[in-house]
Amino acid sequence: MLFDDDDKATAEAQRDSPVVPAKPSASAQDKARTLRTEDDFPVHSFQTLIADLATIAKNRIRPKLPGADSFDQITRPTPLQRRAFDLSASSCNVPSRRLRDFTIIPF
Repeated sequence: MLFDDDDKATAEAQRDSPVVPAKPSASAQDKARTLRTEDDFPVHSFQTLIADLATIAKNRIRPKLPGADSFDQITRPTPLQRRAFDLSASSCNVPSRRLRDFTIIPF
């Protein structure tokens, strides 16, 4: 999802010396060349990923119907945003139920 090397173990194994900088793995070179991940998502820098995630909005809906209660509606995440949330939940050891309650609104 980011330009970071996902296969650091392979890159480390290819180094001749710990002093020599590691060369990017083949998967990292493919990402840099195609600007796509293996899942066919566009590759992002951290800043562009955060900017993309910032487009998710929580809207307060106030119906004009008499007696109707106001409610909140969160915009539906794009497939890329959904993948980012899934990855962040697994890497942060956040219970998926808790993160899902925050990010997913079934439509």
